[in-house]
Amino acid sequence: MRMELRVCQHCYDGEHGNDHKTAVTKDLVKCANGIKEHKEVLDLDEVHITWVREDDAGQPKALPVVAATLEDDEIAPTDTQLVTEDDNGLMLLYQRPPDMLKVLYRNLDGIDKEVDEDVLVNLSLQSAEAISQG
Repeated sequence: MRMELRVCQHCYDGEHGNDHKTAVTKDLVKCANGIKEHKEVLDLDEVHITWVREDDAGQPKALPVVAATLEDDEIAPTDTQLVTEDDNGLMLLYQRPPDMLKVLYRNLDGIDKEVDEDVLVNLSLQSAEAISQG
């Protein structure tokens, strides 16, 4: 099983959007890093965190799938997304931050129940709201 979180570097750095978007993006990365550190607990083969920038066309680095939208009749790849692949090659793509947070946090919770240390991250108020509204 594999997982790839693609993250907009500009959102993470606070250059896109607002404080809400930056907080949620940082929480996504914290959750993914926690999963990456304990991937063997979930029997994950690979966990990737890929940084996407404006000069990058959003190309996948690990899993060959990209979410996109249409903007002015042009294809625009979604800059922040989560892709998972199971052992049968089935890929799931999440492009809504509340969905990504739920999936990542649920995985962290599963790890937390199996290890002797606390691996859960403190989510920002913005992420907690996104999950509850999502």
